Amino acid sequence: MSDLPFVSVVMPVYNEKRYIAQAIQSLVMQDYPKDRMEAVLVDGMSTDGTVDCIRQAMEDYPFIRLIDNPDRTVQFALNRGIKAARGEYIVRFDAHTKYAPDYISKCMEYHKKTGADNVGGPTIVRGNTPCQKAVAAAYYSPFALGGGKQHIEGFDGYADTVSYGSFQKETALKLGLFDERLAINEDDDFNFRLCEAGGKVYISHEICSTYYPRDSYRSLFRQYFRYGFWKVAVIKKHKKPARLSHLIPCLFVLFLVLGLVLSLVFPPLWYAYGAVLVLYLALDFAFSVKNRHIKGFLNVLRLMYIHFILHLSYGTGFICGIFRFLFYHF
Repeated sequence: MSDLPFVSVVMPVYNEKRYIAQAIQSLVMQDYPKDRMEAVLVDGMSTDGTVDCIRQAMEDYPFIRLIDNPDRTVQFALNRGIKAARGEYIVRFDAHTKYAPDYISKCMEYHKKTGADNVGGPTIVRGNTPCQKAVAAAYYSPFALGGGKQHIEGFDGYADTVSYGSFQKETALKLGLFDERLAINEDDDFNFRLCEAGGKVYISHEICSTYYPRDSYRSLFRQYFRYGFWKVAVIKKHKKPARLSHLIPCLFVLFLVLGLVLSLVFPPLWYAYGAVLVLYLALDFAFSVKNRHIKGFLNVLRLMYIHFILHLSYGTGFICGIFRFLFYHF
């Protein structure tokens, strides 16, 4: 066992009382030898009792450590955790995600098999409430999120990014860690810089984890507004155009607003405007009905509404981001 690399799990947490027990259980159940791993939980000054739960777990499981993140947000938490880590490899965990017992073992296995610099699994998304189940179904819809490889269940191969990866601490330090100017999409930026430096990202379906998404429409809107907003910052930083899937929600929101204004000024345009909206609803309905992760007519309607929220929030955030970062210099 001494031949196994020492691994540091880094987990940012902030007010995770609802999920922290499950997250700690995922750590405890890992089959990787506990004397060859540590778990560094980085707390963003939680106020809901999360820290008490962690301290209680630390009494039973000495491999768990706790450090503070007074800057609160994820990118600062990751960097503090990586700097404090004693391991050769860093494995990123998320408090809202349940990990298979062999998650760390499989990450180390595929590092050795592929030689890839960042290794992880596809994002398997599940829900408990009807709303959360519908949100989870949207993650598998190309109509909702553009069909990124990390959202393809069962995918194996090289990709441009991975949600919860594992990488050598030395690699992260050479890249300059996560960009602390990016409050969201810090992993996309990290993997972009990794690939630009000649590194590779690999996804294996054998590296299994289950993510539980937002469970309300309001929190989902806020989440994807921020994703769209900060995606502009990543594009501006790297001076690389977004994929078409990143631009479509922005164009959709512009169409909704400008089309409505022009139709009010020139009433004959109402027909064209209405026809496009009908086409959108038809596509929304078709993709929702075909989604094998959802069943029942009411849930199909719920998924249609979630598609609209995702497009509207991401597109609006993207437009706001254009104005915010137009003259920002990275």
